[in-house]
Amino acid sequence: MIRPFEVGDGPALAEAWTAAAPADPIGYQRFRDLILLDRNFDPAGLQVALDGDRVVGAAYAVRRLIAASGDDLEPAAGWLPFFFVHPDHRRRGLGRALLTATLDWLRAEGRSVAYFSSYTPNYVLPGLDAARYPEASRLLTSLGFGRQYDAVAMDRSLVGYELPAEVRAQLAGLVAEGYSFGTPTGDEVTALIAIAGSEFNPDWARAIREAVVAGMPLDRIVLARNPDGRVLGWAMHGTYEGVIDRFGPFGVLTASRGTGLGKVLLHLTLERMAGLGAHSAWFLWTGEQSAAGRLYLKTGFTITRTFTILRAPLGPDRRKD
Repeated sequence: MIRPFEVGDGPALAEAWTAAAPADPIGYQRFRDLILLDRNFDPAGLQVALDGDRVVGAAYAVRRLIAASGDDLEPAAGWLPFFFVHPDHRRRGLGRALLTATLDWLRAEGRSVAYFSSYTPNYVLPGLDAARYPEASRLLTSLGFGRQYDAVAMDRSLVGYELPAEVRAQLAGLVAEGYSFGTPTGDEVTALIAIAGSEFNPDWARAIREAVVAGMPLDRIVLARNPDGRVLGWAMHGTYEGVIDRFGPFGVLTASRGTGLGKVLLHLTLERMAGLGAHSAWFLWTGEQSAAGRLYLKTGFTITRTFTILRAPLGPDRRKD
């Protein structure tokens, strides 16, 4: 039987997810916080497959009830953040049935396009890891999903990390020119949030605001300021779910790129992370050929996973005909 989410399903969903994807396990509390307590969660979008009383699969669709920025609810768009089927119940058409149920729900909600799985604010993974989940890739392709772009996750060990001599020299030169680097004051956080939202990504602004309000120490943020004290860029860690070894977000204003600010900010943040005892630095989402991606690779990060962001057009809801 396939039905929408009901109160009491949560722990069993997390357990079945972990059995279905042991390389990407999830605990109930994290599942609750990212999915069930998401501000756009609708129980009707979470389709649950049961064998008797046992949860054996699920697929989740979501559309915006609250805009990510301004008043844009992206009325044409829906997202599929995840789906899974327990290994004991595969190759019976259950995954297709679950996905069809969620796509039908998005159509009924007036959506004309579905994305897997670039949903914000609360994504678990940014897209499909086709190398890890080839069967899921084939199923999504058969349902009309096509590749939009790829994102890469990267890691860097912090064992024995120390600020490179060249970065120390670069930092000293910038400071001599009047630039400053350091932890923001409470008031400077407002300037940082404004820059993150207007110059980069509204979801970054949300993430920074929510992390600070939740009690994230401000010394997990490093600002770069020009000689007049204006914020030009920043790097940070511990923003998402309080995980100290998760790096980002990170950005430098376009007009200030090429000055070495980004490289210095990145290394100063890695130094702080190592000082807190972080064993490594990692993040989930960047473009391999982006300026940031190239900087990460030069800094010793290595690509650990590649995620494909997929898109499928949705036809009209035939149930209304």
